[in-house]
Amino acid sequence: MDRRRLDVKQAAQVLGVSTDAIHKRVRRGTLDSDKDEDGRVYVYLDHDLADDLDDGYMTDRRDAHVDSLEDQIQFLRRELERKDTIIMTMAQRIPELEAPGETREAPVTVSEGPGEGEARPKPQEPPQRRSRLYRLFFGPWRQPTP
Repeated sequence: MDRRRLDVKQAAQVLGVSTDAIHKRVRRGTLDSDKDEDGRVYVYLDHDLADDLDDGYMTDRRDAHVDSLEDQIQFLRRELERKDTIIMTMAQRIPELEAPGETREAPVTVSEGPGEGEARPKPQEPPQRRSRLYRLFFGPWRQPTP
């Protein structure tokens, strides 16, 4: 068999995996390998496999994968723009949707003390109306701060 001797980094590039994956395969014995005097690990790959991969097979796979990821990114950007437009339209329509509340007169109390027969309005704070978005995000449990 015609074999090609590659260092771990080259073998990882040819096979399209990480150097750690090559080291693990060497430890498991799934790749033929040897060490030189300096302790460097070399891997033996079939010559036709290494040549086929070097000729651009991995490059084509990576290019196809990158193209797929770019398409997904473009799709997600379009979706974000569409949703932003919807949110802006809804935010602009909130004042139209909330009809102004009827203004109510303050309740009148009659004091029954001596010499006082006048009716005085009881002071009352007007309830604060919050927008629907405010209620959606903060809920009814949050009291407005004065």
